[in-house]
Amino acid sequence: MVETHLIPNILSVALGRKERVEVFGTDYNTADGSAVRDYVHVGDLAEVHRRAVEGEVTGAFNLGTGKGHSVWEVIEVCREVTGHDIPVKECPRRQGDPPVLVASNEKAASALGWRPVTDLRDIVTSAWEWHRGNPHGYGD
Repeated sequence: MVETHLIPNILSVALGRKERVEVFGTDYNTADGSAVRDYVHVGDLAEVHRRAVEGEVTGAFNLGTGKGHSVWEVIEVCREVTGHDIPVKECPRRQGDPPVLVASNEKAASALGWRPVTDLRDIVTSAWEWHRGNPHGYGD
């Protein structure tokens, strides 16, 4: 299976499983030119789902932090957390990728009293711990 998520791809470089991480697009109209995305921890997602089930709340909700981080920011946090240099290959934009994609969590906050509590550094730290213990994925 091809991994498409940024954080696992970066951590694969830190683990020596990949030579470098590819950054698709460095010319977006964003603060540092890279795409901005919303990163939410699985623990925060589990908590909001628990609240919905226990509160018998149904409906469609955006679940995110409401704050985005650029690809370069995520790479830098991964470098800091892992203590590894993360070589990068700058690549052209992928067709159809928007410059910024961030979820609003206002409906979840209003209906469920939920806001995510895990920041990017803790998301990366948690992922790093898991990937170091499971360097080949779920099959380990």
